[in-house]
Amino acid sequence: MAGHSKWKNIQHRKGRQDAARSKEFQKLAKEIYTAAKSGGENIESNAALRLAIDKAKSKSMPKDNIDRAIMKAVGGKNGENYQEVRYEGYGAGGVAIMLDCLTDNVNRTAATVRSTFTRRSGNLGTDGSVAYLFDRKGHIVFSSEKLKMPIEEFELAVLDFDIEDIIIEEDIIQITTTPGDYETVIANIEAMNVVEEFMEAEVTMLPQVEVELDSETAEKVYALIEQLEDNDDVQSVYSNLK
Repeated sequence: MAGHSKWKNIQHRKGRQDAARSKEFQKLAKEIYTAAKSGGENIESNAALRLAIDKAKSKSMPKDNIDRAIMKAVGGKNGENYQEVRYEGYGAGGVAIMLDCLTDNVNRTAATVRSTFTRRSGNLGTDGSVAYLFDRKGHIVFSSEKLKMPIEEFELAVLDFDIEDIIIEEDIIQITTTPGDYETVIANIEAMNVVEEFMEAEVTMLPQVEVELDSETAEKVYALIEQLEDNDDVQSVYSNLK
């Protein structure tokens, strides 16, 4: 499973981007919009919308923003038509990188992604070239410092929630689930009322095995990831860098 150090390192480097919250919220709104437009506004019957809203809430996206994205999708007006596209490639040191996009212009997105890989010591691969190195999992991350009960008691309690794994390292707790069990697990944790907020709560792609690089090569990979994430069409970037 993805380790604490990797998650924390990526979050540290994303800090400069996350300061521009409006860009992050725009991407989340696009995801909510697409899910609502394709499956309707009823979260009970639209699992994709439920997951998109959960992800937005974990990033502290205001409820008004969420509601506006849904209303825009179901309001009967002609809106954007986004296409889901996945790109796969390699960064410096052979690190596997995969990204999911929502775009209204595939040619533009493909050209931008390809040039970004090239400029940042990477290369874009073919479909399936790295996807096999990742698994789709529910991923829940939060700070143990904000846990309202002893860690040992919490760990014992969540073992009854059909989780796949729990990693407790320093001040970070990570829980992984199957995609099918994610919603039940997150609901059970929320019902315990012992976690103030989640740093991350979503169904995502996690690497099966992580690759460790020297600091210089790793910085090249982080630079590539940051530039990809800065692209408005890119929703998520995954890598197997430790």
